[in-house]
Amino acid sequence: MRATPSLQTAGSHILTRPDIEPAIPIDADGEPVFDAPWQAQAFAMVLALHERGVFAWPEWAELLGKEIASKRHGKGNEGYYSAWLSALETMIREKGLADQNEMSLRLEAWDEAAKNTPHGQPIKLGS
Repeated sequence: MRATPSLQTAGSHILTRPDIEPAIPIDADGEPVFDAPWQAQAFAMVLALHERGVFAWPEWAELLGKEIASKRHGKGNEGYYSAWLSALETMIREKGLADQNEMSLRLEAWDEAAKNTPHGQPIKLGS
């Protein structure tokens, strides 16, 4: 088995194999590419929680790796960020930031706000 090289990105290592594309799509400037706003938001939430010291990056990488390995999220950008979101939800529960009931209530509130928001307008949750 050949050693896996790593790319240095923003102070953290992203492991990749030279014979396949990186899991996370990047543009010519090395910045992540998102197909939808929710992908960027999930990405930003993980970074914000990490920067606040909620979890160590190796802990996140292990959890995300398990989600990706489960192969229940599909392929491509959509599948990658679906795994990212699932890992984020698991991390939130494991760290006691919100329980399943709180997360379900938030999802319901989001769905209701989305249904009542005109197309093209930002979705705003009630206070």
